[in-house]
Amino acid sequence: MVFKRRDPKPFLRAVLEFLWPRGGWARAFQYVKHRVRRLPDTPEKIARGIWAGVFTTFSPFYGMHFFVAAFIATVMRGNILASLMATFFGNPLTYVPIGIISLQTGHWLLGSEMQEGTTRSFGGKFVDAGEDLWLNLKHMLLGEPRDWTGLSTFYDEIFFPYLVGGIVPGIIAATICYYLSVPVIRAYQKRRRGAIKAKFDALKAKAAAKATEIKNKAD
Repeated sequence: MVFKRRDPKPFLRAVLEFLWPRGGWARAFQYVKHRVRRLPDTPEKIARGIWAGVFTTFSPFYGMHFFVAAFIATVMRGNILASLMATFFGNPLTYVPIGIISLQTGHWLLGSEMQEGTTRSFGGKFVDAGEDLWLNLKHMLLGEPRDWTGLSTFYDEIFFPYLVGGIVPGIIAATICYYLSVPVIRAYQKRRRGAIKAKFDALKAKAAAKATEIKNKAD
C-alpha cells in the first residue's frame, strides 16, 4: 500500500509515544497551536471550535471525544477542525487532574461522597466497565446469565458524577481558552495577511522592474 509504513511501529513504541510524543509535549503543543492559528476561518469561529474541544475533554466519553467535540462545534457554528485539535487539551498529562476535579465537583453537586480510593482506581473502573460490557454482550448472544455489577458501580461512582461534575469546570476552562484565543488568532491572521501582502507587493515591484528593464533594452 502507498501510505503503509515501511517499518511498522512496534506496539510498545506506539504506546510510549502516545504518553510522551517524540520531541516532548512542549513541541506537540506548539505544533497544535501553530496549526490552529493557520486555520482559514474567522477568529471567533475558530475560538468556538476550541471552546467545544476543551469542554469535551471534561466529559467521560473517552474514545468518543472527537465525535462529541465535532457535534458541539457544529451546534455552536464553530470550526470543526479546531474543535478536534482542541481535544488535545486532554492528554496523559492532564487526564488525571481533569478526572479528579470533575469527580469531586460531581459528587459535591449530587450530595454524595467519593469512595476511598476512587481516584486511585479511576482507570481500573473504566477497564472493569469495558470488560463487563464485552462479557455481557457475549453472554447475551450465548443465552448465558449476565452480571452488570461492574457497570453499575462504574456508573454510580464514576460516570454519572464525572458527567455532571465536568460541566462547570469544563465551561470555565473552555471559556478562558475562548477569550485567550480570539485576540491571539486575530493578531496572527493580521500579521500573516500583512506578510503575504508585502511579499506580493515585492514580487509585483520586481516584475514591474523586470518589464521596465526589458522595455529599455528593446528601445
